[in-house]
Amino acid sequence: MDEVTISKAILESYFKELVSATDVDVAIAGAGPSGMTAGYYLAKAGAKVVIFERRLSVGGGMWGGGMMFNRIVVQSEAKGILDEFGIGSEEYQPGYYVADAIEAAATMCSQAIKAGAQIFNLISVEDVMVREDDRIVGLVLNWTAVSLANLHVDPLGVKAKVVIDATGHDAEVCRIVARKTGAGVEIEGEKSMWAEIGERTIVENTRVVCPGLIVAGMAANAVYGAPRMGAVFGGMLLSGKKAAELALKGLERR
Repeated sequence: MDEVTISKAILESYFKELVSATDVDVAIAGAGPSGMTAGYYLAKAGAKVVIFERRLSVGGGMWGGGMMFNRIVVQSEAKGILDEFGIGSEEYQPGYYVADAIEAAATMCSQAIKAGAQIFNLISVEDVMVREDDRIVGLVLNWTAVSLANLHVDPLGVKAKVVIDATGHDAEVCRIVARKTGAGVEIEGEKSMWAEIGERTIVENTRVVCPGLIVAGMAANAVYGAPRMGAVFGGMLLSGKKAAELALKGLERR
């Protein structure tokens, strides 16, 4: 096989996938634990779903575990999600399980793709598309390298019936909506670490922010002013599953 054949194989297969991702049921910004969980459950339910990740690697903060000790903690409420993904875990004490962070991130990515979700890395959300009644109807994308190089390169748009902001602490999509639309979205900001409260509120705060937009994961606590949690990830997984359920309900109403 020569170099041109290799290049053509990469380009033709990639752009075929990218073109198919320009009109989807659900577009997710962020391939962290909540975004990949949402993508997995949506794809499993038959929705056409795409996840855009701005970084080179997926997994968000999960890769590093706690302070680069690659272990994460998951409460019993979310243990079933670990089991469904096929992620191994050990009980540390009643109600708390420890899992390998690298296994968790890699397995979630693999299972989301096998379920049918598309994942594109190195693509950033630059803006949203808004139509009547301030409904979010898609994302505006650019290569992450463009923003890092501070280049003026016009973006491209993708259409989605539902958008999920799973961009983590920065709540990037919700901040764009708050700044550039009349949807009435306000960002309260993330509070200091309090794992017990943060884990509960992350699921409570996973909700429809405005028509067409759902917030999940740490972005939910950032939008609604709840604490961060640290290296405990049960709430993130439950938030992603809830976001998928909300998105499916939204698709039913469209």
